[in-house]
Amino acid sequence: MDWEDLRHFAAFVVGGSLSGAARRLSVEHATVARRIATLEEGLGIKLVDRRGRRLMLTPDGERVAAIAERMARETEGLSRLAQGARSELKGEVVISAPSAYAAALLARPLVALQRRHPDLRIRLLGEARLVSLEHREADIAIRLSRPEAGDLTAVKLGEMPFHLYADAAYLKETAAADWRFVGADGAMAGSPQQVLAEKIAAGRNFGLASDHAEIQLAFVRAGGGVAMLPDFMALSEPGLVRASPGEPALRREVWLVVHSDVKAAAPIRATVDCLKSHIGKHLEP
Repeated sequence: MDWEDLRHFAAFVVGGSLSGAARRLSVEHATVARRIATLEEGLGIKLVDRRGRRLMLTPDGERVAAIAERMARETEGLSRLAQGARSELKGEVVISAPSAYAAALLARPLVALQRRHPDLRIRLLGEARLVSLEHREADIAIRLSRPEAGDLTAVKLGEMPFHLYADAAYLKETAAADWRFVGADGAMAGSPQQVLAEKIAAGRNFGLASDHAEIQLAFVRAGGGVAMLPDFMALSEPGLVRASPGEPALRREVWLVVHSDVKAAAPIRATVDCLKSHIGKHLEP
């Protein structure tokens, strides 16, 4: 039996689908399907029921899944232990952060860090979902909420203010009662800024939406309506103004999170120090 086959099966169990497993492992979903089929052939049992639209585990699959998950946890723990012992400033560090924040505020300090340490390889993933640090989907995460579970070390970096913004020309030619709203979609659909925008809209039209803040900003910049945007994005855009100047800011906490097993590793420590010193300058306490 090939451990890689079992690892792909474990990712399928955790991810809930072939595509979910593929995202976790950074492979094509066809690779996951092939690995599972190879594992089934090697074991001589069916692990997945393929008859419905959604793949389900068979009873044998449930039993193998429990074993695979235990083995995956042990392997990941061993990997984190080894990573935590690294003392040289080289190797790969993976950082997950909201895409708009990553592009606007993290690129410059990370470029400077990599120049100081050429053997360091930095991967910056811009994504709204909460990656699993336990499953090593990333080494460091920038989150807009404090993690509540897992063996994680979290440091509050500050607070990010949001206000309702629009193009100045749009506000001049559009009465408040006729405002159209640009909403947050996908992983951002239930975010505090979207909830507040819906409250302010009070039934007015959400004609445009996106799961990326950069696209919401583009809609607003093009005169598509008003949107709840972080100040760091909107204030750098000429022509954008606060739609409701008297409204208090929505403040979201910004947290830097790292798995406790790897926080002492030199590459992780250097990257964390770099991010902490830079990000704090752009946030409110």
